[in-house]
Amino acid sequence: MNHSEKEKFMLEAVNAALKGMQNNEGGPFGCIIVKNGTIIGRGHNRVTSTNDPTAHAEITAIRDACKNLNSFQLEGCEIYTSCEPCPMCLGFIGRDQIKSIMVANILMLLKLVSMMRLSTKKSPYPTIKEVFLLNNWAKTLQKNRLKNGQKKEDKTAY
Repeated sequence: MNHSEKEKFMLEAVNAALKGMQNNEGGPFGCIIVKNGTIIGRGHNRVTSTNDPTAHAEITAIRDACKNLNSFQLEGCEIYTSCEPCPMCLGFIGRDQIKSIMVANILMLLKLVSMMRLSTKKSPYPTIKEVFLLNNWAKTLQKNRLKNGQKKEDKTAY
């Protein structure tokens, strides 16, 4: 799989996070599962909307992928997630024999912007505006989490 495909999948995971936030379904977390270059599962955090403490983005994506494959085995799949998986999610990812995990964060998003810029033959360095937009995106996600009923601020610096 080449870099542009990985970028595309990572952006799908980030978009899943945004979708969940826009629908007030949970925190700013999204995830997709890919097998042989095809997205087979999508998920975003639904903890607050379902009152299910296990409805993390990775778990909802795993559930969707298993349903779509009609199997509980996800061997050889790749997972793209907008944030580092928690210990519970890592446990399921390990059990399901996912072959790789790609995690986004601000530095990863900056790297994605740089790779996209290179693919369009622009300078690999993000512009001040792009850095500002990514930083604002992360801050907006955090503010939305607090507005949507999260009692305390996340310890992750955005």
